[in-house]
Amino acid sequence: MLRLFCVMAVIFLGASGAQAQAPTPEAMSAARTLVNTMKLADQYRALLPSILLRLKPVVTQDRPEIERDYDAMATMITEAYTPFYNEMLDAAASAYASNFTVDEIRQIDAFYRLPVGQKLLEKSPAIAQQAAQVGQEVGQKAAEALRLRLTDALRQKGHKL
Repeated sequence: MLRLFCVMAVIFLGASGAQAQAPTPEAMSAARTLVNTMKLADQYRALLPSILLRLKPVVTQDRPEIERDYDAMATMITEAYTPFYNEMLDAAASAYASNFTVDEIRQIDAFYRLPVGQKLLEKSPAIAQQAAQVGQEVGQKAAEALRLRLTDALRQKGHKL
């Protein structure tokens, strides 16, 4: 998820640069190869179930008769998702092509083709989840410690808390 978030951030942050100067066909070709090597297509396809899950209560209004039909419409929904999925892949390629030279894209692609690059792609979601958990836990500890410290400092200044 972190890798996907980073890719999406590159897409959105790169959009302004893409408007200033369109990537060359060679850069787009290299970037499409990189996007393929990074298996972004699989990640984007994996987004659909969570999108459908979030939409389900809104669309079905928790009515069982509608929920059955909603679930049965999965094929049609998958087909409707295809243009958005393709747009995400093109945008990702464009973001890489706009932010890196052709040579840099090829070097990144070469890295991801190595066993260690493939391992990074495979392990990134779990590592991102672990890092987020650690960040949340340490952030909570820090917030509590800072709260106590600030409360104590304000009491020393005569404030009743």
